[in-house]
Amino acid sequence: MRRAFLAICLLTAGSVLAEAKLLHCFFFTPIEEATDADWKAFAKATDELPKKIPGMTGVTHGKLRRESAKRSHGVCMEFKDASALDAYAKHEAHDTWMKVYEKVRQAGTSTFDIVTE
Repeated sequence: MRRAFLAICLLTAGSVLAEAKLLHCFFFTPIEEATDADWKAFAKATDELPKKIPGMTGVTHGKLRRESAKRSHGVCMEFKDASALDAYAKHEAHDTWMKVYEKVRQAGTSTFDIVTE
């Protein structure tokens, strides 16, 4: 399951991956009751994160190509380095984004970070 999502992240990150120093990726189980409006708000909020978070260079999100029994959606965030990822977790925009994200996902994610050279 993790390998499938890793492959998706690497394939969809495109040219941004070549510039990235760190990918923070996670996949999650959606809430069945999430509305279309909830998903649109999630997509918009996620797409806007690189404009709000210093050191975040890009983001990719969507459905997994191969869903597992539980996880079917994922996000990969690209950062210039590990310190940018650390700052993201404490940033006010992260807190705001989490409120939108929690409307589309069940608690718990599978998370991993990839360091690129």
